[in-house]
This record gives sequence, structure tokens and C-alpha cells, in this order.
Amino acid sequence: MVTYSLKQSADGRWSVCRSGFTLFSGLHLEPAIRLAREVARDEHLRSRRAVSVEMPGTDSSIRLAHFVRTADLLEKAA
Repeated sequence: MVTYSLKQSADGRWSVCRSGFTLFSGLHLEPAIRLAREVARDEHLRSRRAVSVEMPGTDSSIRLAHFVRTADLLEKAA
């Protein structure tokens, strides 16, 4: 599964990251969430892989979006 994550910098701005690399930075929280979801959805549609968006919480990560593979849905239904 591919995971996009949101990370907050010391100045309070947010970055969208994938595999430890920053893709976009210097964003306010709402636009960062929107952009991360859009990028994740696009990757899912192109690759058909499971993709999620997470942001750090106080105790654990908070999942903001999750796009599953069609095969995963079919396995659960069977």
C-alpha cells in the first residue's frame, strides 16, 4: 500500500509527503489535506493500488482517506 502523509513544520505549515520525500510544502492544513487526497486518488486511479492519506495524531496516525484495490473488496465479499 502507498501512504501519503501530512507533516507539520516548526512554523505551523504543512507538507504532503510520500515515502519520506516532501512533495508539497508550506501549506495551510485544509489545502494540504485536500491536495493529499487528490494526489492519492489520482495515484489509485492510475495504478489500481491501495493508497491512503494519514496525518499524525496525539496517540496514533489519523487516516484521512483510503482507496482500496477492487480485488481487496471482492475478497472481503466472498
